[in-house]
Amino acid sequence: MPTTAVASARKILTSLHDVMASRSNAQAKLNTVVEVIGEGLDSEVCSIYLLREGMLELFATRGLDQDAVHVTRMALGEGLVGTIAENVETLNLAEAATHPDFSYRPETGEDKFHSFAGVPIVRRERAVGVLSVQHVDPRRYDDVEIEALQTVAMVLSELIDNAGLVDEEDAFGLSSSLTGPEQLRGLTLVKGLASGNAVFHQPRINIEHVMAEDTEAERQRVYLAFDRMREQIDRMASQAEFGVGGEHEEVLQTYKMFAYDEGWGRRINEAIDSGLTAEAAIERVQQRTRMRMREIDDPLLADRMHDLEDLSNRLLRIVSGQLGTAASMGLRNDAILIARNLGPAELLEYDRRRLKGVILEEGSLTSHVVIVARAMGVPVLGRVRGLRTMIREGDHLLLDCEQGVAMVRPAQGMVEAYETRFAKSRERQAAYAALRDVEPFTRDGTRITVMINAGLRDDIPNLSLTGADGIGLFRTEFQFLVAATLPARERQTRLYRDVLDAAGDKPVVFRTVDIGGDKVLPYLRHDDSDGEDNPAMGWRALRLALERDGLLKVQARALLEASAGRTLNVMFPMVSEPWEFDAAKEVFDSQLAFLKKQKKLLPEAIRYGVMLEVPSLAEQLDVLAPRLSFLSIGTNDLTQFLFAADRSNPKLAERYDWLSPSIMRFLKRVLDTIANYDIDVTVCGEMGGRQLEALALIGLGLRRLSITPASVGPIKELVRRVDVNEIEQAMSGWLASPPPNLRKALLEWASEREITFE
Repeated sequence: MPTTAVASARKILTSLHDVMASRSNAQAKLNTVVEVIGEGLDSEVCSIYLLREGMLELFATRGLDQDAVHVTRMALGEGLVGTIAENVETLNLAEAATHPDFSYRPETGEDKFHSFAGVPIVRRERAVGVLSVQHVDPRRYDDVEIEALQTVAMVLSELIDNAGLVDEEDAFGLSSSLTGPEQLRGLTLVKGLASGNAVFHQPRINIEHVMAEDTEAERQRVYLAFDRMREQIDRMASQAEFGVGGEHEEVLQTYKMFAYDEGWGRRINEAIDSGLTAEAAIERVQQRTRMRMREIDDPLLADRMHDLEDLSNRLLRIVSGQLGTAASMGLRNDAILIARNLGPAELLEYDRRRLKGVILEEGSLTSHVVIVARAMGVPVLGRVRGLRTMIREGDHLLLDCEQGVAMVRPAQGMVEAYETRFAKSRERQAAYAALRDVEPFTRDGTRITVMINAGLRDDIPNLSLTGADGIGLFRTEFQFLVAATLPARERQTRLYRDVLDAAGDKPVVFRTVDIGGDKVLPYLRHDDSDGEDNPAMGWRALRLALERDGLLKVQARALLEASAGRTLNVMFPMVSEPWEFDAAKEVFDSQLAFLKKQKKLLPEAIRYGVMLEVPSLAEQLDVLAPRLSFLSIGTNDLTQFLFAADRSNPKLAERYDWLSPSIMRFLKRVLDTIANYDIDVTVCGEMGGRQLEALALIGLGLRRLSITPASVGPIKELVRRVDVNEIEQAMSGWLASPPPNLRKALLEWASEREITFE
């Protein structure tokens, strides 16, 4: 960065201190600010736009036509200025007219200016204006100049707030007319139903002073705040109620890693050096983090950034003395927590008796807070757009994380309908709980094995709660996904041993790590396989594990040691051809030989299996079958591969039916291929947990299902109403001559026999 640019940036901030201290009115201060910035950056144009009545209005300018002041107005999303405000992002363009959102305003006289840079003026996490500069010559502004603009924008936000230049409704993004019912849609992160009053997780922190009088004093305030924050995090980590050595401990260890990150503290110190107060410096770095999060495509890395955001909020509350949070003040009534995002430690602070649900503006299925919420049994709805603009503190909310919706200020009729659903849900749960000790036999005496899928230590109690026959799929990658570094062998061994101990005499099938593709581990070195166009069909699961054989060797030894004296069931995912199974088994054989030499206690028996997800494997099952003890059919991936349809694409998610004759015929062919081999065949995935689909699977000849714990009760109930011979005959006829709609035909068949579905 040029030395002159650094000097100019410092000069701007020093001059702004004098401007803020002057007794001029707000408009005069803005007029002076644009002159100071323009001169400091040697830029012909500097302009300030503020949000009034929902429009961005030109309030002050140096270089543009003065007649355009208070005349030029743009909507959010209109032109470069509107785009900056709407997206709360920075633009830095050498040639403004080439940007797709460029909009020419002739009254400003900006024809001759080519370069453009603009930053949002943020107040209470929302853009209330835009600060922009322009230059005749095409050039990108230096990073240090952009940093100076962003810092100036913070100073302006204080001036704007104190002078009342922006309407309060614009600043908060709220309308005072929000009184009627509203429905918000989002992504179900943790299933469940809830009712309660809206409680905002984080009260708005008002930064009273932006410019520092004594930088050393501000620095000391930050140091003390860091010490206090780290003490809080250490205390929470030691008091977590999820047991020792679990995935939640991994989550909190990652959280602590950020709390002790020196780079974070260094960036805050640099902001203080520029002349900001401790609070403003923390907020300045936090704004930069938010902007970076918008640019991150990797969901796992984005989740780590959310943890840092959570810690920034905590640090800001400590240094400002505004320590009152919804958690610390206590929940007085049943509450639905509202937040842009949450860190795991923040969620752990809440009273579990009062916290009924969580709604997030952001969030993802793999985020740390979702892992913790699932263990707490708290339903979570994420990615709800316009969340904070539609909800006020104390609003009554109905949260339906089955349908992915939240009702805000519901009408009485809606409340009564939900109460009926709650009551029926409780009745169903009680009925399913009563089936815990009932073995799932069909009407004609056929035993159906019903197992559960799991991935966390805290999933294991569901075995006894549901009366399931075992764990048909334990996803070992969860431990890898929530860890800050590759889990050590000892930690893996402890987890696997704990799972086996908790399962007792019930079997557990461990699937080796299914990572890579769309499950990127940030601590693994990336290579040319990054950025795959089709990650689900890319370098993942067993393909990656065989290349990174050190990873598979460590896991193999951990599983073998944890299973000492017991039976080990190990399954390899994403097997496409028999040689991949053989290569993976060779890794286990080599580790077994090593343990024998060490005279270690070994498993009593080892059963090897594969997950059938890739259709090509079906063509060689007769070759592989003699070497298998079991086969698990992964219906989620198998379906998308059969139909060449990405299941994460919302346009395709509902297009292809699980009850399509294509899938039914494929599964039947698989069963016929291995019928003469002594192999346990299990269907894993959502398909087996749906009553109608499970009925079809039983009709194909499948007798083993591994499903979510919540589905065990409904499937047991279904099994007791089915006659196997009848459904097998019906399915045989439908496969030979498929009806126009197999789902409809199956529903009619069931209705004739008084088999109903929830």
